[in-house]
Amino acid sequence: MEMALNYKRKLKKNWLVIYVRPRWEKKVDKLLQEQGIDTFCPLRTTENQWADRKKMVSVPLFTGYVFVKIDDRELTKVRYTLGVVNYIYFMGKPAVIRESEIEQLKELVKTYNNLEIINLKDLSPGDRVRIKSGLFYNHEGKIIKVQGKTVLMSLDHIECALVTCIEINHLIKASPLNTALCTR
Repeated sequence: MEMALNYKRKLKKNWLVIYVRPRWEKKVDKLLQEQGIDTFCPLRTTENQWADRKKMVSVPLFTGYVFVKIDDRELTKVRYTLGVVNYIYFMGKPAVIRESEIEQLKELVKTYNNLEIINLKDLSPGDRVRIKSGLFYNHEGKIIKVQGKTVLMSLDHIECALVTCIEINHLIKASPLNTALCTR
């Protein structure tokens, strides 16, 4: 009886994260779906500019990663799919992502079209950032303090500074070109 329960537990499908070759996220996603594997490759839409034109393109939200929902029998099948480098491991086993977290991520991707990943280590006091949603959309300011998942920042306005606390997921780093234009 115990062996049967153990077998069922191993056949339970879990969400895992796979690391893929650079710029292969969408290709791997398609290849795995063709094999009948349940996948999730969250995409965001961004505007790319070339010398002669601008174009809206879909790019992966998590560069280099694709989520797969598989059981233990499919581990090897996924691992040896063209473009897959390896699983992301935690404590010697493929890292399992909770179903609720994947559902939240799917809802975020569906609701917000301007999502962007910002590494908390990339933000520090003094950095210039631009707000990408909400009341102060597209305003730039300077980070005063990083407090967990929120940032205390000053918004530069006409000869005064408005200080506000804003969630990190509403910010993107200001490009050096935009910052240079603002200081002139």
